[in-house]
Amino acid sequence: MSYQKNMLSKQLRQTAAWGLAVLFSASFSSCQKEITSQPFLVTNKLDIARTTETVAIPIAEVSGLATKYGAQNLLVKTADTGEVLVSQAIDTDADGTIDEILFQVDMQPNQQKKFAIVGAADADAQRPESKLTTYSRFVPERTDDYTWENDRVAFRTYGPVAQQLVERNEQGGTLTSGIDGWLKRVDYPIINKWYQNNIDSPGAYHKDTGEGYDPYHVGPSRGMGGIGVWENDTLHVSKNFVSYKTIAEGPIRTVFELRYDLWQASGRTVSETKRISLDLGDNLSRYEVLLQSDQPLPNATIGITLHDAKGEVKANQEQGWFRYWEPIDGSELGVGVVVDPAVVQEYLEHRVQAQDQSHLLVLTTPQQNKLTYYAGFGWLKSGQFSSAAEWDAYLADFAKRMASPLEVKF
Repeated sequence: MSYQKNMLSKQLRQTAAWGLAVLFSASFSSCQKEITSQPFLVTNKLDIARTTETVAIPIAEVSGLATKYGAQNLLVKTADTGEVLVSQAIDTDADGTIDEILFQVDMQPNQQKKFAIVGAADADAQRPESKLTTYSRFVPERTDDYTWENDRVAFRTYGPVAQQLVERNEQGGTLTSGIDGWLKRVDYPIINKWYQNNIDSPGAYHKDTGEGYDPYHVGPSRGMGGIGVWENDTLHVSKNFVSYKTIAEGPIRTVFELRYDLWQASGRTVSETKRISLDLGDNLSRYEVLLQSDQPLPNATIGITLHDAKGEVKANQEQGWFRYWEPIDGSELGVGVVVDPAVVQEYLEHRVQAQDQSHLLVLTTPQQNKLTYYAGFGWLKSGQFSSAAEWDAYLADFAKRMASPLEVKF
């Protein structure tokens, strides 16, 4: 009897264990099937409205969905209506793996909105196409520019061939690491069209036929936010970039890197790398600059050219924005810089007689050899701004938004 009871007890235990295993397996399988979305909350903690603000969702936050569906197959939906939003998967470190999902929102002052990341087998078919986009590329057909744009602004800077032409006293060269601006009046891409027009008719992009044009002069100056080192009333700067890497382009953000040859700053040997990005809806590009030197640098200085010094400088160092407002071809142009006020040493109006050497200079202290700032422009004829006061308000709001990013909670 004792043996039979023990066998019966053993069988009951095995049956119960098997039942639990089946139940756990079924529950786990059910849970696996149910993991199709992950909700999150976006909060604007400022008392100002924010339009076309970019939100970046780290893939690490939705790793389960990314593993199940693939990062490219993740959609962003509004929680209230289920609308699928324009989004962009981006590989921020160019290692072949998606790191973030980008999308954009409009937020009222102190507003909260609910969204969800959703996995889908046919994400491409569901994700809407954007009517607007960002874009950047290397331009070998125009010497060797690198150029970038969004729906509001366009920029370019210059490569090694352009430098070599100047050093050989040949036509068509430009020797500068300054930043040029192309003044757009349309929200669609113009880079490829304008370069082709210039090939067909040299100088075409210097004439405004309704889309905008390039009247901005950089020369050896810093242009719209070039970098340097200021010491003993002298601005030390790099020459043209020597290599580039395009990291991303898409409906929300374009990203690329430029590397510069070693340059000298009062006996110091300096290396410089810039990571530049531009988001849809912004007038300012983001610059992440790595400046390394064999000896400590006194500063990293951001410059805006004052051209013939007929314009007006205005700044708010406490908020971290600085600008120059100037007349240009019967219109007016504002160029601005936004930077964390905690790293700003001082700013200077350096006005001299030498051509292309007058600048608004913002002296900063890089953190661990890195400096992040924003620089760009607003043009009256674009219809985006109607006065210097509106440009100032834009820069002030931009500084507030960068100091208080939208909060994302899962």
